[in-house]
Amino acid sequence: MTAEEEDRIARILKGARVVAVVGASANPARPVYGVMRLLQARGHRIVPVNPGLAGKTLMGETVHATLSDIPHPVDMIDIFRRPEAVGAVVDEAIALDPRPGVIWMQLGIVVPEAALRARAAGMEVVMDRCPAIEYRRLDRG
Repeated sequence: MTAEEEDRIARILKGARVVAVVGASANPARPVYGVMRLLQARGHRIVPVNPGLAGKTLMGETVHATLSDIPHPVDMIDIFRRPEAVGAVVDEAIALDPRPGVIWMQLGIVVPEAALRARAAGMEVVMDRCPAIEYRRLDRG
């Protein structure tokens, strides 16, 4: 990773105080659960998004069915969904007012068409990265 990209990732993580986590899970064995825990431990407010858990409480936060159901702005959307579902999540994010500043796609998720739409709407995009791994890497640097 270039120094410029490392600086961009660090800036994004520092600036994203409220993170919507699409594909949130109540199962501690799921990677998303550990990432949500780490984000909270790092001072981020997480906003879980999962239609199957909507209305329940997860890690002290109300779970929402969709991004549109969140009653307050979010800074970043961390997407834990299969690549074929990412486009719809990005389109929903673009429709939010105000729009989040960042779309983050987890490890293994690269959807260039969705990234182009997000960037055209003024959002930053991170693909194929995990915030938990990035925090650990930045801590070592």
